[in-house]
Amino acid sequence: MAENVKHTDTLEAIRSQLPPDDVIYDLADLFKMFGDSTRAKILQCLQIRDLNVGEIADVLGMSVSAVSHQLRVLRGAKLVRGTKEGKEVKYSLDDDHVTKILECGLAHVNES
Repeated sequence: MAENVKHTDTLEAIRSQLPPDDVIYDLADLFKMFGDSTRAKILQCLQIRDLNVGEIADVLGMSVSAVSHQLRVLRGAKLVRGTKEGKEVKYSLDDDHVTKILECGLAHVNES
């Protein structure tokens, strides 16, 4: 009987440390952004240097409209931001957290 109570206490301790469901759903949505190879490529480009839509399209061999669509999605997820420079908008990663996520992800997939 004491074993069962100890086990239940352990499970309850774990359960109490989990983030609320809405936070878990937001986390899952964040990781969905990295589930598209085009978005991952755009994020990798922006990790190297801030670029405008045309530059990203040229680097990736894509249409400007396709890149614009993906940038809209990434902006909505707060992974990239645009800064107006004259008539153009330069895109960059939103913050250092995005860089860390990309670096950790690459380290994980490159492990042997």
